[in-house]
Amino acid sequence: MHPFRSYSLAVLCRLIVIAIIVVLPNESLLAQNIRNGEKLFDANCAGCHNFKQDGIGPQLGGLKNIVDRTYLTEFIKSPKAQIDARVARALDKAKKFGTVMPDFKQLTATELDDVVAYILEKPAPSVRISSGKMPLENPIVPAIAPSSIVLNLQKVMQFPFTNKTQPRTRINKMGFHPITKETMVADLQGKIYILTANNQPDVYFDATEHFKNFTNAPGLATGLGSFAFHPDYAKNGLVYTTHTEPKDAAKADFAYADSIPVRLQWVVNEWTVVDPRSRVLTGKPRELLRVNVVDQIHGMQEIAFNPYAKLTDQDYGLLYIGIGDGGAVEKGYPFIARDKNHVWGKVLRIDPTGRTSKNGQYGIPKTNPFVGKDGLDEVYAAGFRNPNRISWTSDGKMLVTNIGQRQIESLYLIKPGKNYGWPDREGTFRIDSTDNVNNVYPLPKNDARYGYSYPAAQFDHDEGNAIMGGFEYTGKQLPQLRGKYIFGEIVRGRVFYVNLNEIKEGSQATIHEFPLMLDGQPTTLKELSKASKVDFRIGQDAAGELYLMTKSDGMTYKVVK
Repeated sequence: MHPFRSYSLAVLCRLIVIAIIVVLPNESLLAQNIRNGEKLFDANCAGCHNFKQDGIGPQLGGLKNIVDRTYLTEFIKSPKAQIDARVARALDKAKKFGTVMPDFKQLTATELDDVVAYILEKPAPSVRISSGKMPLENPIVPAIAPSSIVLNLQKVMQFPFTNKTQPRTRINKMGFHPITKETMVADLQGKIYILTANNQPDVYFDATEHFKNFTNAPGLATGLGSFAFHPDYAKNGLVYTTHTEPKDAAKADFAYADSIPVRLQWVVNEWTVVDPRSRVLTGKPRELLRVNVVDQIHGMQEIAFNPYAKLTDQDYGLLYIGIGDGGAVEKGYPFIARDKNHVWGKVLRIDPTGRTSKNGQYGIPKTNPFVGKDGLDEVYAAGFRNPNRISWTSDGKMLVTNIGQRQIESLYLIKPGKNYGWPDREGTFRIDSTDNVNNVYPLPKNDARYGYSYPAAQFDHDEGNAIMGGFEYTGKQLPQLRGKYIFGEIVRGRVFYVNLNEIKEGSQATIHEFPLMLDGQPTTLKELSKASKVDFRIGQDAAGELYLMTKSDGMTYKVVK
């Protein structure tokens, strides 16, 4: 062999070896960055974003070569800073989605790089064939008008911070002890507080001490969901709680096909309290049911007993459970919520002290509408994306507020066996779930044949992003609020009402907005919380008086004269 040729071949081999040593580790490192980014995205971003279609926030597929990497990194770090700097893309997204994403300054520079690397590797979603009909850009044109009734607020307390970043707390539901009448507030992080006479929060219950698999990660509706006292609590000491656990923590009573991912499990437990008058929940839990969900969003937001049911009523002692679609529709599985024999997207009704269910842990009320028919025995009503609150009025109306997708927020008057439309309807509008669930269209001319029931009140996303259920005012301090159902909007913190005599199935009541005052000065919850997302909740004490809570800063205000 020619010496020069031998030398060149040797050099060439060395160069190949160097390339393998240098290039492949870099490629491997990039792959590792993307895998780390996927985990971080799943934990921090997936509740609002996906790569198929817009959700709470925009879909993020196909951004490579469209969005600058530096901008994306800075936006994730602090969206508000980008908006304040008048960056065009940031302004456009804030306007379109009506809210501002929280800062993620807690992520390190390396973690931000990994998340961005993962996002930029995701391709654009496939283009769906349009039905040819134009979606409605402004489904509900009339704006909500301010009321002449002003709500005067009084600061009550600020709950202990459980987060380093906003929302500072995750206070989610207010109730009261059925014997002592003390006010109680649940935080999704796992605690139920019971307030002292001078409004100091003592811990009544801490889920982290009782459930080894308890998780409140990745946030956004995960954690300790709700609590409810049995109407015979003084005699039987029964309390009910709901919480989330990781996927596969235990076998689910309600599951779907193995090919569909499971993100979390929602669990309902019954507690037999040793001392019903105790200010600390003592006893052991008994699991009633466990439900798989596709994603962390739209889970089991509410459990409740009808407070007006008498011992002789068929509703007495029956537990209502609101469970959303678990993100199934946004993730591309609308059939999960649509199926009559599935638990998702439904309001359930069970007898927690019975044992006739399939798993033998609770009872099936014989008066449930689908018993002996096509449909799941536990189902009371169907067709909800996220039935976040259930309440009753003194004249017997059952009301459910349903958080919508991209367009409509709804209040429903519930009747047994009725279907309220999701994922084929949003409010009084049609959705094509095979196309894009963010679009709504007018109802078809032959709509009556489908048998859907429509809201008693609704508003679109010009007014707010997410409805928050409330209560009929039953207190004595504010007679001007009598005859009104008071509710609100989570993100912007607006407070609304409708007159109870206008609540009728399928006929939309007029919504009014309460102006707010604090210390004699006009204000808003957004101003008070100094947060782009107020995370507003409504509470009611044992006397029927109203409270406004803001998760963003943990503040509680009482509505006073």
